[in-house]
Amino acid sequence: MKDPNELTLTICCITYNHEKYITQTIESFLMQKTNFDFDIVIGEDCSSDDTRRIIQQYCDRFPDKIKMITADENVGAVNNQLRVFSQAKGKYIAMCDGDDFWTDPNKLQKQVDILDRDEKVTMCCAYTRVIDSDDKTVYEASNGEVYEYTYQDLLSGRREETRISTAVLRNSAEFKRMIGSDWYPKTYGTDVFIKLYLTAHTGGKIYVIPEVMACYRLHAGGVYSMVNPRIRKRRMISDFNILINNFPYTSFQKRQLLRRYLREFFLFDLRDSNLSKAFSTLSTLI
Repeated sequence: MKDPNELTLTICCITYNHEKYITQTIESFLMQKTNFDFDIVIGEDCSSDDTRRIIQQYCDRFPDKIKMITADENVGAVNNQLRVFSQAKGKYIAMCDGDDFWTDPNKLQKQVDILDRDEKVTMCCAYTRVIDSDDKTVYEASNGEVYEYTYQDLLSGRREETRISTAVLRNSAEFKRMIGSDWYPKTYGTDVFIKLYLTAHTGGKIYVIPEVMACYRLHAGGVYSMVNPRIRKRRMISDFNILINNFPYTSFQKRQLLRRYLREFFLFDLRDSNLSKAFSTLSTLI
């Protein structure tokens, strides 16, 4: 039986220097048409622009709906995300960064309906339009295919149309254990680890609605999208090592991971003078 006092959903948003975009982001939250209550928690990471002032205006207008978390110094994207998650009281969590936005006013209702209907769905995503800083479309899928992903799919790299700006997930015991782990704060691609962990530890799946419901923005100030390629590669290798040291995999999957490391990362490690790290990774997988 549903607890009448239980909040159905919390929208978790992290933002930093997003004064150009945060209004559109928040408005896309507020336009959602639902038959349930939801709240909004925004982590503002000590921006140097007008982001905090804009969010505060919304907090003043919607004091029972929107909460802003701040600090006296920048805490970084992952710690910002963790402090927002810690304030999520909803049965479900919806995620969207402060430079992305939703385009479908029925997004949350459609996703919650799926999660309510099928307990095997641990996360529900949707198609995303990718735009540049001038709002021009860079990519938009048109195949209209329903995707369902298991842990095995994600481990092998299959995760099309699962950008975190569309994700709604269960605020479960497994989720809480993940964000309380000692390895999670060390990750860079946190969205990938959320997908992997939830499917691995619930046996559930990710369901993707074949409709465009959000926009993901590529711009120079993006936390992830415009990182220097060399730094990005180092972060990917760091995440790969967190994966192989903290997640379960069969002997067959182990061979797949070894082939992936040799194909994507081994030569970079050698050129980057990370011999000890390279051999450590190889010893884990051989």
